[in-house]
Amino acid sequence: MSQLHESLEKHTSLYVEAFNAGDFEAMDAFYTEEAVAVWEPGEPLTGQARRDYQREFLTRRPRMTAVPRQSFVTGDTALMIVDWVIETADEQGGPERLQGTGVDVLRLGDDGIWRYAIDDPYGQD
Repeated sequence: MSQLHESLEKHTSLYVEAFNAGDFEAMDAFYTEEAVAVWEPGEPLTGQARRDYQREFLTRRPRMTAVPRQSFVTGDTALMIVDWVIETADEQGGPERLQGTGVDVLRLGDDGIWRYAIDDPYGQD
């Protein structure tokens, strides 16, 4: 496995760690400034709308597991296919299980850190 692929695998585990800690600031640092996130199928969010959705979702204290299935790297761009499960609470406070196979595009920053340019958790649906 190449060093770039290894850093992608580490990216996933660090993202899950920040997510499970409910650390919005740490999670937000995993995204490019202009990132697109599609947390509701067919409803891409960018900028402050993306941040607001993410911050609100974290108030439900979700717990995620994520396993990278495939990754492809060319230059400073990567495509990742990731199987994930989130255990959380629905709007009424009852248990809710979300799962999917994400299709994500990441960009390698000048600082050597991968960041989501496109985060599509339901990318294969």
